Amino acid sequence: MKRKYQITALFVLLVTGFLLSNCKKSETVDPFEIKLANSSTLGSYLTDKAGNTLYFFANDANGLNNCTGGCTTAWPIFTVAMLTMDKLAPGLTYADFGTINVGTGNQVTYKGWPLYYYAPGGVREQSKVTSGEGVNKLWFVAKPDYTIMLANAQLVGADGKNYIVSATNVYSEGIGKTTYFTDVNGRTLYAFAKDSSNLNKYTKADLSNNGVWPIYETNKIVAPSVLDKSLFGSITVYGKNQPTYKGWPMYYYGPDMDATGLFRGNNKGVSVPRPNVWPVLLMDSPSAPRK
Repeated sequence: MKRKYQITALFVLLVTGFLLSNCKKSETVDPFEIKLANSSTLGSYLTDKAGNTLYFFANDANGLNNCTGGCTTAWPIFTVAMLTMDKLAPGLTYADFGTINVGTGNQVTYKGWPLYYYAPGGVREQSKVTSGEGVNKLWFVAKPDYTIMLANAQLVGADGKNYIVSATNVYSEGIGKTTYFTDVNGRTLYAFAKDSSNLNKYTKADLSNNGVWPIYETNKIVAPSVLDKSLFGSITVYGKNQPTYKGWPMYYYGPDMDATGLFRGNNKGVSVPRPNVWPVLLMDSPSAPRK
């Protein structure tokens, strides 16, 4: 009889231990404030701890929050109190994040882009939803692997003048925003008017002029969904992988760097040596001419 009681008591202890263990597990708090989710159409993208999608705004290529007025209702800022490395899910790098003060709080930035939620009509979209992608062709899910982004800003040449681009891709002085290509860090991408389709006619074999108009180098294209991926390509120029769009090889402008050492949002190359020689790349850029 005594042995029976011992077995029963042991069984009760084991069950109690199992229940307590599961209870502790259920009470475990997810430590990650920023995570990565995956979509079959959009690939990997950033979310908050509850799975709500985070977004970039093309107007923010300069690294500042340019969502004002009524924009703030539909696109609330994303904030995290005291963001530290241990609050980032695996696959994210702490150095890619920062904050900017926007008056209503410290908005988290990723690779220099301020992060937002989407709340159409003031109602936050549900978790795992990406309905903000492509809104007005200016809002895009925050992806960790973009190689092409879109900026929407005033073009200001190295001559200090403001420029606009006509429907026929001709530059003239004027005030107004232009939507153009950048890399993920907001650095402007240009075409060279003398190039032919998939043919770089600027870069010298010894790369001696590559510092002024550097080849944009990447071996993959990850772009917002509003861009037609079939229009991108790649060429090899003196051992460098140079992407193309509609046949136009892509370049940076070296002097786009500002006094702080940043390139974000600068597009000085549009006036060098004069307008229409080094145009920014546009979604509606005409195709490069054949040889």
